[in-house]
Amino acid sequence: MERHEDIRFERRGSAAIVRLDRPRALNSLTLPMVRAMKDALALYAGDASVTCVVLTGEGERGLCAGGDVRIIHDLGRRGDPEALRFWREEFPLNAAIARYPKPYVALMDGITMGGGVGIAAHGSVRIVTERTRLAMPETGIGYFPDVGATWLLPRAPGEAGTWMGLTGNEVGAADAIHAGLADHLVPSARLADLMEALAALPAGAARERVVATAAGFAMPAEGGVLAANGALIDRTFRFDAVAQIVAALEAEHDPFAAETLAVLRRRSPTSLKLALRLLRLGRASRSLEACLEREFAAAAHVLTQHDFYEGVRAALVDKDRDPKWSPASLDAVPDAAIEAYLAESEPLFRTR
Repeated sequence: MERHEDIRFERRGSAAIVRLDRPRALNSLTLPMVRAMKDALALYAGDASVTCVVLTGEGERGLCAGGDVRIIHDLGRRGDPEALRFWREEFPLNAAIARYPKPYVALMDGITMGGGVGIAAHGSVRIVTERTRLAMPETGIGYFPDVGATWLLPRAPGEAGTWMGLTGNEVGAADAIHAGLADHLVPSARLADLMEALAALPAGAARERVVATAAGFAMPAEGGVLAANGALIDRTFRFDAVAQIVAALEAEHDPFAAETLAVLRRRSPTSLKLALRLLRLGRASRSLEACLEREFAAAAHVLTQHDFYEGVRAALVDKDRDPKWSPASLDAVPDAAIEAYLAESEPLFRTR
């Protein structure tokens, strides 16, 4: 078994296991982890004895809580150009996972958020469990859904992805499957058996056998808020302006609408407007890479603005959970300010 920083790689039969091993930080991704993962995936892609890659996380709490934004916050505060490097290397990894030539099986047991969604939901076989807590919570820290979420979320049924991207709320297994971010619910107690079954497949087994093996462990996913509130979500989140969404929610006499409205009022107004703009652009985009390019340009501009630093301070540094957004209201965020986030930056990919 090879160890590299906070990520481990092992072989079990024909399966290559990528094991995030930073449990005290909820397996949050660092730049060395991203680099090691990229190198390992390239190696496995050319290894005929590897039938599939399985992504999992150490510890009892989750797969991955996202990228380590505290590090990015600290670098950005110092004006260090390295602050952008994490995203510059993470986003191409997300694209590589989406285009991976072999089955890539992600086990999203427990917390799977932000960057954790990026290294899991672009995979070809996405497993959730009864313990899954999935979210893109970035509007709560003055950021926006990234790692290709502006490609994934607009392709959820109706406006479910818009609700997820703007509220940042956690969802469970049924909602993750409904939104198209996961494929199967497998009980957490059976994940070890699933991994053994995948490892037992012969080298070179067809992709269909890997998919069928995972499906054989699946059970029905029941409940969830997205399907239950789908009609309300669709009619209130169909607008292209956050103010219209807020007004539509205010007009509803429904506890779910009231809860959603309360959440939106705690989020960064700038992040809400930026997230909606990116989600709508993502809906019309022709490729994941185009969305990642756009997200990278927006991320670069985020580092020059107030809300990201304030959001991370309130959530992760001082932990007072009381961010002071600037501007503090939706009507104080001019549309021109949002367009500045969309200016082209140095490309991540040779073609868009």
